[in-house]
Amino acid sequence: MSESPDSYRCTLSLARVLRGRNSRAGAASLAERLLRQYPGMRPMLDAEPAELRRIHGLKAQQLEILEALPTLAHWYYSEALTVGETIRSPKDTEAFLTARLRHLHHEVFCCLFLDNRHRVLCFEEMFRGTIDGTSVYPREVVKEALRVNAAAVIVAHNHPSGVAEPSDADERITGRLKAALGLVDIRLLDHLVVGHGRVTSLASRGLV
Repeated sequence: MSESPDSYRCTLSLARVLRGRNSRAGAASLAERLLRQYPGMRPMLDAEPAELRRIHGLKAQQLEILEALPTLAHWYYSEALTVGETIRSPKDTEAFLTARLRHLHHEVFCCLFLDNRHRVLCFEEMFRGTIDGTSVYPREVVKEALRVNAAAVIVAHNHPSGVAEPSDADERITGRLKAALGLVDIRLLDHLVVGHGRVTSLASRGLV
C-alpha cells in the first residue's frame, strides 16, 4: 500500500529534525521506525526518553530536540491570534484554542472577547475544574465581557478525556450563556469543545 502524502511529509520532516550527523538514509529509516511504532506524533513525543533511547537508539541531542518540539508548536499556534488582530477564519480560532487547551489534564473554561469588528480584545481563563468537569457561571462571563467592552464572545473548554463530543451539560450552559450575554447585547458566536486532535463547534451544529 502506498504511503499517503501527509505521512510522507511527516516522515520527511521528522528525518530532517533527527538527522544531525546521521546520513540522510539513516535519519529517514529512524523516522520511519518511530512513526510505525507510535500511532501519532503526540504518543511519540509523550514517550519516555529512556524508552526512545533504549528501543530506537536515539542520541541525547536528538532526544533534546524532540522534547523541545511540543513547546515550540504550542508557542507557534498560541500566536495564531493576538490582541488587536481580526479573526480571519474558524481554523485560526481552533488552532489557537487547541494550543492553549489540548495539553491540559484538567478542564478549563475560557473566553475569547472580541470587539464589534471581531478583533481580539483579550483571552481569559475564566473557570478551572478537575479531570472531568468544571462549574461555569454566566454572570461572571457577562461581567468580564462588560469590563473589556466586548461586543462578541467565543467560549471554549477542553475535555481531558480527549473526546471532543459536547455533553448535555455543555449544550445547556451554551444556552444559558447566550441568553445572559444577549440581555446586554453581546453576541455569543460559538462554543468550542477541544479534544485530542479535534475541535467541535456547537455553532456548526445549530446549538448557538
